[in-house]
Amino acid sequence: MNNLKIIISCVFLLFASASNAQSLHRADTKPIPINELADFDKYPPAVKDLIKEARALTKKNLTYLYGSADPKNKGMDCSGTINYLLKKKNIDSPRQANQLYTWVQNEGTLYKVKSNIFGKDKLNNLKPGDLLFWSGTYKVKRTPPITHVMMYLGKDKNNQPLMFGSSNGRPYKHKSMYGVSVFDFTYPYYDSGKLVGYGCIPGVNCRA
Repeated sequence: MNNLKIIISCVFLLFASASNAQSLHRADTKPIPINELADFDKYPPAVKDLIKEARALTKKNLTYLYGSADPKNKGMDCSGTINYLLKKKNIDSPRQANQLYTWVQNEGTLYKVKSNIFGKDKLNNLKPGDLLFWSGTYKVKRTPPITHVMMYLGKDKNNQPLMFGSSNGRPYKHKSMYGVSVFDFTYPYYDSGKLVGYGCIPGVNCRA
């Protein structure tokens, strides 16, 4: 009887391990192409350092993993990636996307995007290193209802705006990336989500 229990326990553990392994979607990422960023040499030193640290993360082949803020888990979610990046640079930031939004609003400078249809003039204040915030990428009951966050990298030499973060399938150069990567920044929509604001990171690129 005891032997049977041991066998059943072993089978259960093997099944659980296999299930956990399958829960990790295969990462499909690209490193941030710093050499393709227009005017990167003119970025403020703190922003350069932050983007270089972000590039190091994009080279780790990390998948999108909801609830994770640690690359040791082989993946991270959007706010977990930003939180981890900022902590690496000794910036004590909140963990969740809505908390990051409120943090930027209270301690930095937040520019809200209110219209469903807007032109480039609405992004005149956007600069490399700013955080980008969306709502509606999935259903939540939180205030404010922010569900997604990325970091703006600036434009490449083809005038394409780029961003950094973690996503479960967004484009970069017409190919879908999955995980911690560089992505094309397209606006105003992000699938079912809507860009609602952007702003500087306190302690990094906020002007005095």
